[in-house]
Amino acid sequence: MVWRDYAVMVVRFRFRLYLLSLLTMAGFAGLLVRLWSIQVDRNDYYRSLVPGTSELTVRVPGVRGEIKDRDGEVLATNKSNYEVIFNLKEIYAAYRKQHQNIPKYKYLGRVRGMPKEVEEVDIFKIVNDSVISRLEELGLARPVSADRLRVHYRTNSGVVPYTYRRDLSFEEFARFAEHNLDLAGVSVAARPVRHYLYDSLASHLLGYVRLPDVQQVPAEVRQQFNFYVGDDFGISGIEKSMDQYLQGKPGRRIILRNEKGRIVGETSFEPPVAGADVHLTINAHIQYVAEEALRQIGRGAAVVIDPSDGAILAMASVPSFDPNKFIPAIAANDWKEYIGNPTNPLTNRAIQSFAPGSTYKIPIAFAGILAGTNRQHFQCTGGVPFGNRVMHCWIHEKGGAHGWLGLDEAIKRSCNAFFYQYGNEAGISNIQAVGKLFSLGEKYDLPLAGVSPGILPGPRWLMMNQPGHRWTSALTALVSIGQGATEASPLQMAMVVAAVANGGKCYQPRLVDQVVEKNGEIVFHSEPVMRHDLTREGFSKRDIELVRQGMWKVVNELGGTAGRARSKKTVISGKTGTAQAYLPDRTKDNTAWFLGFAPYDEPKLAVCVMVQNGKSGGGVGAPIAKKIIEETLAVEHGYEIPLQEITEAGGNFEYYEYVTFDPNEQVESTFEDADTGAQVADFMPVALKPKERAPQVIPAAPSIEPEADAEGSMIPKARKFFNPWKKRDSDPDEPNSSETSPRKKRGFPLFRR
Repeated sequence: MVWRDYAVMVVRFRFRLYLLSLLTMAGFAGLLVRLWSIQVDRNDYYRSLVPGTSELTVRVPGVRGEIKDRDGEVLATNKSNYEVIFNLKEIYAAYRKQHQNIPKYKYLGRVRGMPKEVEEVDIFKIVNDSVISRLEELGLARPVSADRLRVHYRTNSGVVPYTYRRDLSFEEFARFAEHNLDLAGVSVAARPVRHYLYDSLASHLLGYVRLPDVQQVPAEVRQQFNFYVGDDFGISGIEKSMDQYLQGKPGRRIILRNEKGRIVGETSFEPPVAGADVHLTINAHIQYVAEEALRQIGRGAAVVIDPSDGAILAMASVPSFDPNKFIPAIAANDWKEYIGNPTNPLTNRAIQSFAPGSTYKIPIAFAGILAGTNRQHFQCTGGVPFGNRVMHCWIHEKGGAHGWLGLDEAIKRSCNAFFYQYGNEAGISNIQAVGKLFSLGEKYDLPLAGVSPGILPGPRWLMMNQPGHRWTSALTALVSIGQGATEASPLQMAMVVAAVANGGKCYQPRLVDQVVEKNGEIVFHSEPVMRHDLTREGFSKRDIELVRQGMWKVVNELGGTAGRARSKKTVISGKTGTAQAYLPDRTKDNTAWFLGFAPYDEPKLAVCVMVQNGKSGGGVGAPIAKKIIEETLAVEHGYEIPLQEITEAGGNFEYYEYVTFDPNEQVESTFEDADTGAQVADFMPVALKPKERAPQVIPAAPSIEPEADAEGSMIPKARKFFNPWKKRDSDPDEPNSSETSPRKKRGFPLFRR
């Protein structure tokens, strides 16, 4: 009986144990199911019920494509830039939760078109008290423009983020990333910004970009994002003209914000897509040589052309500028210096027009060929009479005369008197016809802003610009020596000499070779475009060769005006020129030129050099062109042209009698290189006299970093935050900072109170 009761008791105990275990397992199972339902299955629903928890959509700007030279050498790329961004709407909301009294600010505004004192939330004081004081603890605070901060908030209602700092170092970025969770509405981000690898190299070609302008973005596009971070865009040079290709496609980041307004994580990320790469026709090494050679002068330009297809191999202008100063925004003082500099460093002189002087005698030579007078001889007695006055040759000032000359000898000696008569014999109609073949007086279709068409004056032009005056033989004579109202750019004259070098093929200049997507797809490719072939326009190869021979004599025969361009390494042919010009204060500022090509038999380079305030083309332009040609052609024989950062070239108004690259060279002013231009002002209507030549090209306005005002410079005093990155051996201001301090002996860190 006892054993039976014991067995029953055991069975009952086991049943209860099994039942309890089953109920426990069922309870855990139910709990798991419920947790799955809440945390996974219905996660979005319950997350929406948590007060203040939300998802924010951030537009991630696209990565800008690179700009490269013809061989793939990168000239403009991107680098990471660390920024501190304020969401002013969130900062204000967080401040209201902690403070009853909201600071106000009064300013003079307009209500219904009438001036009126308006009161608004003083967002600067709120930011200064709640955010900047904390940043000061972290050692990250910087002076700001209080007015600019208020205007930004007033204009954008706090919706558009305000970029507080754009210049965080990586150390500061790391420090901020560790401590910024205590700052509602404040975030730090890395974004790509433009970087020009070789500083000022090709700065006038590359141009620069400016920061995004969200006001240019349609409201419906901005409303798709909680944070709209726009793309930098080009406003100058290739950066502007090829912006549609360089712009990348934006990405999207979705981040989670808790009920306290702080970022707690990222839920998804769609990366941006890089823009296409733009390949230029220039050779970065030749560009480097040209810019280094031009640093011998204060103001000028050089253009190098491939005669076989019209590709621009180099285009340099001095003074220059550093486009990296514009990234991400240029300092206000730097911008003032650029635009206030009288030498105009932001102006690309290679595409601006100047009086070409005697280099214009090359197209005039072709006008005589077109008229059939190229085999005639004319006498130089020191000048040619027009009316009751004599228009002198440059040699008249030396007390000499050139005598009887043919075309090739006249080119060699740059005889003005010959070309006064030769140009009039050819006639202004033939001069203008040839000018059209060479695109003189016409604007090139080039992806650069401010390309000047130059001026090829004639009867119609005179009637439009100076009514009441009639065209005369004296004005034709002025055009024949490239003076008076005649103007051409270094690029135009480089294309002229390129056509002579290649035997008469007039090409359209090319600066952009191709545009390539990151996947290798070519979306744009430029082919050589021949505008005219002189051999099909009435010019024989023999006629063209006569001009080429004259240019060979300029450099290589005794009596030529460019003996200083003579080379032992190759055969250079060229033409010099010097034209009258004046500064605004009427100071003489003549323009000296040299056109050249090499080698003679198989030309590979055509060069134009222009120097402002130079004595003569032979003395200043020819040595620079020789330097460029020799070093470029030497590459074929193993010479390596260095490529490194190049600082911006400063400008000046100094007078240059000669240029030399050999400190041991004994330079003497020779009779041959003394073609210093002719005095021609007496033969022109007042309105057409030599202009005060100081190119005034209005530069594209960049993003300017505003200077801190007095109010924004008063950073609130705050407790100094311990900086673990900063090495501190001792602090004399601390009472316990000596070597004998008991706290220091025990190893306690010293905090500044």
